[in-house]
Amino acid sequence: MTYKANFRVWRGDVEGGELRDFTVEVNEGEVVLDIIHRLQATQASDLAVRWNCKAGKCGSCSAEVNGRPRLMCMTRMSVFGEDEVITVTPMRTFPVIRDLVTDVSFNYTKAREIPSFAPPPELEPGEYRMQQVDVERSQEFRKCIECYLCQNTCHVVRDHEDNKEQFAGPRYLMRIAELEMHPLDVADRREAAQAEHGLGFCNITKCCTEVCPEHIHITDNALIPMKERVADRKYDPLVWLGTNLFRRGKK
Repeated sequence: MTYKANFRVWRGDVEGGELRDFTVEVNEGEVVLDIIHRLQATQASDLAVRWNCKAGKCGSCSAEVNGRPRLMCMTRMSVFGEDEVITVTPMRTFPVIRDLVTDVSFNYTKAREIPSFAPPPELEPGEYRMQQVDVERSQEFRKCIECYLCQNTCHVVRDHEDNKEQFAGPRYLMRIAELEMHPLDVADRREAAQAEHGLGFCNITKCCTEVCPEHIHITDNALIPMKERVADRKYDPLVWLGTNLFRRGKK
């Protein structure tokens, strides 16, 4: 079945832009990215869009479809009515380069700020041994395709640009949690999570979890457990007593 869909696509660059209306043919089984490609081929050859795998695994085609952060390649046209106007805009949290392409370098900066995996110094590569239950605990977080939809929808940076310097965002707080939960990582990442990466800014609204295309339970399985670990370290009287006694004994 073929029909004509009404699309409203943002066109512009760093200097500004506007939504423009297009009528594009839609075929059965297609996704939004198919329509954007057809639009490029037939009406707007200079339309800029970032994409790669078209299989929901590279995270490149992130955009906002009818105001919701989505992967265009995983958003089926069948979820919209034939007479519905479909609006496609770039991710709002990041600066626009051109049309649907945004500058996501903020995320790479945050990634570099997180210390890498720190194994026990007495173990050589190939000597690592872990229980399967410990592997499974953080394996969920490794499904992340770095589409940055969670970063884009997080209101801490979406609505407050000045928070970007102090806040790593849900994707990289999840990375910190993954390393903190790793049975062979010897670094204590709790203090840095709060003081350097802004864990305290997160108020667990779960908006990051809701838009994750890999269905990672970012809030429940990473951010909340990390907050609990930070709170235990800072406020638990037994932990405080043990820490201070240990420090006193080292003097």
